[in-house]
Amino acid sequence: MSIALVKELRERTGLGMMDCKKALKAAGDDVEKAIEELRKSSGMKAAKKAGRTAADGVVATRVSADGSYGVLVEVNCETDFAARDEGFKGFVEQVVEAVFSTRKTDVAEVMAGELDVTRDALVQKIGENIGVRRVQLINADAGVVGAYVHSNSRIAVLVELKGGDQDLAKDVAMHVAAVNPKVVSADDMPEAVLTQEREIYTAQAQDSGKPPQIIEKMIGGRLKKFLAENSLIEQPFVKDPDMTIGKLVSSAGAEVLSFARFEVGEGIEIEKMDFAAEVAAQLND
Repeated sequence: MSIALVKELRERTGLGMMDCKKALKAAGDDVEKAIEELRKSSGMKAAKKAGRTAADGVVATRVSADGSYGVLVEVNCETDFAARDEGFKGFVEQVVEAVFSTRKTDVAEVMAGELDVTRDALVQKIGENIGVRRVQLINADAGVVGAYVHSNSRIAVLVELKGGDQDLAKDVAMHVAAVNPKVVSADDMPEAVLTQEREIYTAQAQDSGKPPQIIEKMIGGRLKKFLAENSLIEQPFVKDPDMTIGKLVSSAGAEVLSFARFEVGEGIEIEKMDFAAEVAAQLND
């Protein structure tokens, strides 16, 4: 077996040297046959890895030059090491481009065709489960969209303003990334959330032994504080705590209409495995 054949197969498949040597040996040094067999086994390996939890990865955004719309995506892998891989980063860019150009938000539709083939090949090369978890599109029908991505690419935000400009929207997006409000304004808070908070505050207040009328005031005060702390326009701006986000945007003749915030892996339950079991699983992979 010549080094040149191994090098060619490695360049054409992106696989490790040992995998290429084994494939060439099994194919009798026929590169084309080796590629064909690798494609078959690649699909099998990708299917096995698809069952593993991918809770790491990156988030990414793209906004049109005129700020009329923006997209936000989360692409997951299993480890931070894989998230830094150039091939993985390139795949993320392809996903962003596909979403940006088609404005599709259904992950299955976005991944149909060539992108899914690319994903399978990357799973085979990197050796980790990889998947597009979610996609968000915001159209600015009456204003502008701005974006902010934290330097580690683990938090990204889109903000839609009525009035204002992209720089202002980016400032608000940066604030959302840092503070993580639940809603734009208190009126947007889901009733279910308020009910849950009220139940918690009621139980806490009743333990105080105070009269019912005092307890009701305590509950009302705590709910008011909760809404202020979790409503974007009532929060102190991270760059200038003396000014709320509401005042920041209104002073520019603008209004916050919506925002979307993605943080890598949020809400994903990671199955814990002891070290011995993890090693055994890898040996059997």
